[in-house]
Amino acid sequence: MLENMFANVNWERMWEATIETLYMTAISVLATFILGVILGLLLFLTSKGNLWENKAINTVISAFVNIFRSIPFIILIVLLIPFTKLIVGTMIGENAALPALIIGAAPFYARMVEIGLREIDKGVIEAAKSMGAKTSTIIWKVLLPESMPALVSGITVTAIALVSYTAMAGVIGAGGLGNLAYLEGFQRNRFDVTVIATVIILIIVFIIQFIGDYFTSKIDKR
Repeated sequence: MLENMFANVNWERMWEATIETLYMTAISVLATFILGVILGLLLFLTSKGNLWENKAINTVISAFVNIFRSIPFIILIVLLIPFTKLIVGTMIGENAALPALIIGAAPFYARMVEIGLREIDKGVIEAAKSMGAKTSTIIWKVLLPESMPALVSGITVTAIALVSYTAMAGVIGAGGLGNLAYLEGFQRNRFDVTVIATVIILIIVFIIQFIGDYFTSKIDKR
């Protein structure tokens, strides 16, 4: 029955494409989380009235974040072709998509991190400062723990965006479900291939959202 309904679907290739999408998503989410937290902390700490107040540095980081956050992803991939070829050596395959995925998502997540940090009660930070806590201690013991629900919620939204980014990257040869849906489904007029690839992407998104909501509710003590 299943084979008749989806006669054009190569299930082995569909599984391989799913693994490629999961690989691209997992690596880029991890890198985005690390870079986004660093950039978000720098945006927050160098802003007016905070521990490392520095207008020049804050302006530079803010400009970087705003520029890369605003470029449509499909254009960003094209702009980064020379950079990708330099560090990966090719523009084809799942590894070739990683630089654009990370550079496209990290600034987006950095703003979420900054917003999460700004929501922390100033009194908690002032209390830590009055007790003589070092900046590193304030970061690790106050800022990150207090903003953790927002950080987890933010990386969940970003991870879902990255799944859609991998699909777009697939259109220009990065592999994964997007590449399969476009080459095997759209270009060869095999609607069933496109449908199955879309359903798998939706399942991945639902799983990410469920995991993110679960951990956010566990961490949030409010």
